[in-house]
Amino acid sequence: MADKGFESLRLILCFASFIVTLHLVHGDLSYSIPEEMKRDSVIGNLAKDLGFDLRTLSSRNARVDFEGTRKRYCDINLSTGELVTSERMDRESLCGKKPSCVVKVDLVLENPLELHRLSLHVQDVNDNSPKFRENLIEMEISESADKGNRFSIEEAHDADIGQNAVQRYSLQKNDNFILAVDSNKVELVLENTLDRERQNEIKLLLTALDGGSPQRSGTVVIHVTVLDANDNAPVFSQAVYKASLPENSPPDTIVINVSATDADEGVNGDVTYQFGHVADDDGNVFSIDPKTGEIRVTGVIDFEERSSFEMRVQAKDGLGLTSYAKVIIDVTDMNDNAPVIYLKSLTNPIPENVSPGTEVGIINVQDRDSENNRQVRCSIQQGVPFKLVPSIKNYYSLVTTGQLDRELVSDYNITITATDEGSPPLSSSKTVQLSVADINDNPPVFEEQSYSAYVTENNKPGSTLCSVTARDPDWRQNGTVIYSLLPGEVNGAPVSSYLSVNGDTGAIHAVRSFDYEQFRSFKFHVMARDNGSPPLSSNVTVSVFISDVNDNSPQILYPAPEGNSFMTELVPKAAHGGSLVSKVIAVDADSGQNAWLSYHIVKSTDPGLFTIGLHSGEIRTQRDISESDSMKQNLIVAVKDNGQPSLSATCSMYLLISDNLAEVPELKDISYDEKNSKLTSYLIIALVSVSTFFLTFIIIILGVRFCRRRKPRLLFDGAVAIPSAYLPPNYADVDGTGTLRSAYNYDAYLTTGSRTSDFKFVTSYNDNTLPADQTLRKSPSDFADPFEDLEPSVEVGTFQSASLLTMRF
Repeated sequence: MADKGFESLRLILCFASFIVTLHLVHGDLSYSIPEEMKRDSVIGNLAKDLGFDLRTLSSRNARVDFEGTRKRYCDINLSTGELVTSERMDRESLCGKKPSCVVKVDLVLENPLELHRLSLHVQDVNDNSPKFRENLIEMEISESADKGNRFSIEEAHDADIGQNAVQRYSLQKNDNFILAVDSNKVELVLENTLDRERQNEIKLLLTALDGGSPQRSGTVVIHVTVLDANDNAPVFSQAVYKASLPENSPPDTIVINVSATDADEGVNGDVTYQFGHVADDDGNVFSIDPKTGEIRVTGVIDFEERSSFEMRVQAKDGLGLTSYAKVIIDVTDMNDNAPVIYLKSLTNPIPENVSPGTEVGIINVQDRDSENNRQVRCSIQQGVPFKLVPSIKNYYSLVTTGQLDRELVSDYNITITATDEGSPPLSSSKTVQLSVADINDNPPVFEEQSYSAYVTENNKPGSTLCSVTARDPDWRQNGTVIYSLLPGEVNGAPVSSYLSVNGDTGAIHAVRSFDYEQFRSFKFHVMARDNGSPPLSSNVTVSVFISDVNDNSPQILYPAPEGNSFMTELVPKAAHGGSLVSKVIAVDADSGQNAWLSYHIVKSTDPGLFTIGLHSGEIRTQRDISESDSMKQNLIVAVKDNGQPSLSATCSMYLLISDNLAEVPELKDISYDEKNSKLTSYLIIALVSVSTFFLTFIIIILGVRFCRRRKPRLLFDGAVAIPSAYLPPNYADVDGTGTLRSAYNYDAYLTTGSRTSDFKFVTSYNDNTLPADQTLRKSPSDFADPFEDLEPSVEVGTFQSASLLTMRF
């Protein structure tokens, strides 16, 4: 019960004496706290003392750092801003007998890096009682000892310091001894002589008391045996021995040699040595030779763990008289600790668009050595866009020095080297791994500047034309490419009605079948867009070229059958061999060799009478016409193209060998419907009259021209003109691949264009006078008469070949 009350009173006095002193020196905070505080006890309010907002502590990742590998004795309560204890602090373990015990703490705030040094002055609490090395001290004193003789007693040890350490001693009242105490020793003083015969042993109780509140004490029993002789105790050569010892000294190294002498002889003068009160840890570090007094190293000497040792050495003679000396050993520092690099903070990954000079990490470097041995310089490897900027104390900021690009380097292994200034210097390295986070800063880029696709007409819908590919060096969704068609028109229709693109692969497919005769090429645009936010895109032009397939048969323009009627042409009986009789005109909507036409007579009434130009389609006589030739000649002409496979068309050509329609028997028997009979009669009469007039006129002109040139002239070298109604709709051949570019002179013609036998007189023209940009789409009215300014002789001559009468039955 007494112990419990004593302990409670001690704690109450500790907390009652807890005074927090705060002062600001160069930005540092200092707190004074008692040792042995309970966990989560409040040391001070950092937010209030430093003038920080509580949100600032959280947002700037406030924390406390301790040097080396020490325990975390305190921490920050971010919700209140208070500095609280997290471990029990024992001043004796931290600082031993040092008069001042200060624990250094670093308060670190980030963004930007800010450092405040906290000094925790740990105040001693009287939590240790004085303690003697032994519970019983054996002493032998001769009865012949004189009054005033002094006998040394080992001092009591108290781990506390100052007022809480041993302050006084108390000796149990007795008849022979009193106590003498000075700053360095405790001695028993013989006040009255001893009488062995009256009392051969004496027991004394020695009490050591500290000055704490509550006061603590420790006791030892001194057992004195009264002897007959041994008048002198050993005497040390020095009251205090001092030695210097380098750390890491190997075992068995001699530290110092203590020496004591005894004036007695024999057994009374034999001196032996041993350590007095030694802490448990110190007892394993040193040993003393009991005969010679040599103190040697037996354990590990580490300056960073302990920089000095203080011990008591006892010298004892053969009959038990003792004396004591103090030994102080100072440990000198050696550069045996390499710097240690601590990574306190790191932003990982780093966005690639951070600006140069951005802080991405905080490095702390510590060296446990002292003085120059703990002076450290840091460096960073070359060739990385980072550098170390010295900040506060041994803190460094890791900052960027240039623009980062994840597409060039996505990860960095940064090696940081710390070297101290010891001799020889020691160094250590630490590798920091940093990843660069992707930013959508690259648009998709097509592998080619433009694409071309070639497809034959009549392709199947859904067939693949080509594939476009775009690359995006960004990461994941920022580098995922999606393809789409840009809005546009092809031949007046939306491009999406002709094509589609696979959004994932970039494959372009035909939606419908293409027709070369409608259009031969077109262009459209494909967009490649990434999936970033915001998305980036690029466009590319794709040209589609359609090649021709022989899918159009030749179309015969002349002669063109209409219903059950047929075209009949007159051939003069006087026509010589080689005379141009007529011409078959055909076109092919295809192009190239698919539109190269050839003409063949597949059947005729008289196979030897007429021939046809293979490529011109001109029907000429092979020989002179004789009286025995049949008046009615029927030719079946086939027109073939040059495609593979070849396509063809046929037509029938009806020829009448006659100089006058009156000679044709069938014309006399022609009957018409009652509705058109009167008109038809007028037309026949007009036709015969005009024909007779022209035939007569032509014969005269032929005679005149024949006399001038003195060479034969064909009686018939004109053929037919093509009415615009015979051309296929929408047919035009601009680039010269068609079939109507040959030039022929058809000076004049007479034809019946309907069943009413209307006569049509058309001004003669020549193909060679057409402008280059004219096509067969133009109506006859678009062509001017190229012959109206010619000489009369030439104009008259054009009627020479106008004897052809085309007639429809």
